Amino acid sequence: MTTTHRERVLAALNHGEFDCVPIDLGGTESSGMTAVAYNRLKRHLGVAERCRVFEPYQHVAFVEDEVKERFAIATHPIIFEPRDWRAAVLPDGSPCEVPSGWQTVVRADGTEEAVDGSGAVIARRAASGYHFDSVNPPLAEVTSISDIEQGRETIARFDYPSFADEPLDAMVDRARRLRRQSDRAAILNLQAHLLAGGQILRGFEAFMTDLMLSPDLADHLLSILVEAYCERANQLFPVLDGLVDVILVNDDLGTQAGPMLSPDLYRKRIKPFQRRLFAHLKAVSGLPLLFHSCGSVRWAIPDLIEVGIAALNPVQVSAAGMDSAALKRDFGRDITFWGGGCDTQHILNRGTPAQVRDEVRRRIDDFAPGGGFVFCQVHNIQPEVPPENVVAMLEAAAEFGGY
Repeated sequence: MTTTHRERVLAALNHGEFDCVPIDLGGTESSGMTAVAYNRLKRHLGVAERCRVFEPYQHVAFVEDEVKERFAIATHPIIFEPRDWRAAVLPDGSPCEVPSGWQTVVRADGTEEAVDGSGAVIARRAASGYHFDSVNPPLAEVTSISDIEQGRETIARFDYPSFADEPLDAMVDRARRLRRQSDRAAILNLQAHLLAGGQILRGFEAFMTDLMLSPDLADHLLSILVEAYCERANQLFPVLDGLVDVILVNDDLGTQAGPMLSPDLYRKRIKPFQRRLFAHLKAVSGLPLLFHSCGSVRWAIPDLIEVGIAALNPVQVSAAGMDSAALKRDFGRDITFWGGGCDTQHILNRGTPAQVRDEVRRRIDDFAPGGGFVFCQVHNIQPEVPPENVVAMLEAAAEFGGY
């Protein structure tokens, strides 16, 4: 009997060894390739298909079927897409397509700014940079629960960008078509942030201060966010039933060196809302949850397991306390590691192909035994990564990932 990519992913989520470790590239907004790196890889491979940037803040591109088939990629994303696309140019001058509703203006100093329908600046990319940072938080001036209520509509729209304006029927049709045509696991990129949601809506400093000094404001904002995500789920999952295998949810809880906020504060102010949201998602979908958090999050893994998370991404092995062998030893029975397959801060971008191969072999040796591992590099492949290193990583994952 032929083994499918979907079966491999589901086996990993159930902590079982199948025939080989499944490989993810582009299944989520945080496990793929930035568009500059993707164009460079395609030129290296002789692939001439188009480059579509579906996540313009990070310039993340769709990974096309020819690339997926070449490297036995086991996943594809289900995301909110635009109705239309328009031609654009990446910071290195290479061509791409972006959502038609993603409108930007290049200033005299080379800075590129994204603007909303009213012309207000919502994100900015430095002239020398590749990524946009959110600016001008819409709830920056909030001082009361009444102010939060007045911003309810803004909060409810969060994580459902205006440029992703296709009707729900179009998403369902695409998911149905992919299910018929592909044996890959379908990852619904739900885009649900709580801590990061508050930081973007209020501004980083303001929301972190709220958590400590104005918890009623923080709790009210988070409560509205959870309500909005739950309502979104209520609309999505009845029509996506049988078409999705995993749900991606997001929040960055760690920095390079440790927790982004004290564990006690996280458990008091953020975790209760995660528990409510994740319980609802699992109840209405029956699907496993994949949680994305960068940084040093070893401290939070028991909490994430407790609130229903099945898998962790990107497993930033270069961050403090994120040793791959220790993570597998201590938590490998209870959570699947979806990432950590290659260090992107020191090896993938700066190493030789031989060093990349050695790194991949080491991480597979640490994470793969007993199942519970989906191979993926740490976060999206950045523009400066040589295409030869990308090929070395994916070929090594296939070579060393057999059970």
